[in-house]
Amino acid sequence: MRSRWTILAALFVARATIAFQFQSVAAVAPQLSQSLSASLADIGVLIGLYFAPGTALALPGGAIGRRYGDKVTVLAGLLMMLAGELLMTTSTSWSVQIAGRLTAGIGGVLLNVLMTKMVADWFAGREIATAMAIFINSWPAGIALSLMLLPAIGTELGLHAVNLAVAGLILIGLGVIALVYRAPDTAVAADGERGSLTADTICAVIAAGLIWCLYNIGFAMIFSFGPSMLVEQGWSGAAAGSTVSIVLWLAALSVPLGGFLADRTRRGEAILVTGCIAFAVLTLLLSRSGMVLPIIVALGILCGLPAGPIMSLPARVLDQTMRPIGMGLFYTVFYAGMLAGPAIGGKLSTSFGSASAALDFGAAALLACPVVLWLFRRIVAGRYRPARSVRAPT
Repeated sequence: MRSRWTILAALFVARATIAFQFQSVAAVAPQLSQSLSASLADIGVLIGLYFAPGTALALPGGAIGRRYGDKVTVLAGLLMMLAGELLMTTSTSWSVQIAGRLTAGIGGVLLNVLMTKMVADWFAGREIATAMAIFINSWPAGIALSLMLLPAIGTELGLHAVNLAVAGLILIGLGVIALVYRAPDTAVAADGERGSLTADTICAVIAAGLIWCLYNIGFAMIFSFGPSMLVEQGWSGAAAGSTVSIVLWLAALSVPLGGFLADRTRRGEAILVTGCIAFAVLTLLLSRSGMVLPIIVALGILCGLPAGPIMSLPARVLDQTMRPIGMGLFYTVFYAGMLAGPAIGGKLSTSFGSASAALDFGAAALLACPVVLWLFRRIVAGRYRPARSVRAPT
């Protein structure tokens, strides 16, 4: 019988393919821009399209998984990712590239929603924060692998080879899920049961999704605008980019560490609050201090600590029968916020004439996380019930 850690490894590999495919456009942006006769703004649109289906399909994705089964739906999502990648290989037409990117993005949404739920199925009540931290660490792992391999492949063998390399990794993920994954016994026993989301549960899941969204907005501001902020201070583009990337490499260690500490100490909420506040303070200092490298290192060490505790929040309010729909709602909130967050950061940077404004916005988002966590706790405790507190005037 396969252990839950073997199952987690299979889900890790499959989710890493999403990050690998997402980053594949940015990794070969110069060659792709030349091949498509596209501007960098156009390439940016192509990058962002991958997540565009999320706001519309995250919630239906959970319902689809509930109807047809997690494993079948994830395999279908991987096939859509594969189809989208192969479609992009067939033509350099801009419309074909957009169609392929959107097709792949739909598959990625299905995987993101359902595989998070699948991890919760296997680890709810035992090492859930550690498991979630390891699972979400597949994202930086996939991005790092993409940055290491795809530029060299594109330079030596061309863009078709890049597309085929992405397709090959997706096939590996497809095979791993098909051969390794199985549903836990509890899921089999619950098959056929149908739960319903109460108003309190919906509010709690929305709060958890908002925390995850705000945390990721803070994270995104570092990578999206940190290099530009350093260039404004006189750094070269290459030096600024490589320095900020240190945060990503260190986060690959701090994310699972945060989950491990949360499970061992059973103080996940304290780690979440402390980590977000420290992350926010360091983000504010980054644009205001000359000690850039020490702050970058400290950011990398501390920024990943809240991730596992945050991702364990939905499992506290969603039982086996409610997880597919609940995780769909969770990711709907996440995708909607992530579409708006970077745009707000960019607008603030333009308005204030400095990329540091976007970092300040990211810090504000991080400081909001403990506030929303307080609201989440009130909802879970059953003490915050706005719908029941309203009385009609007499």
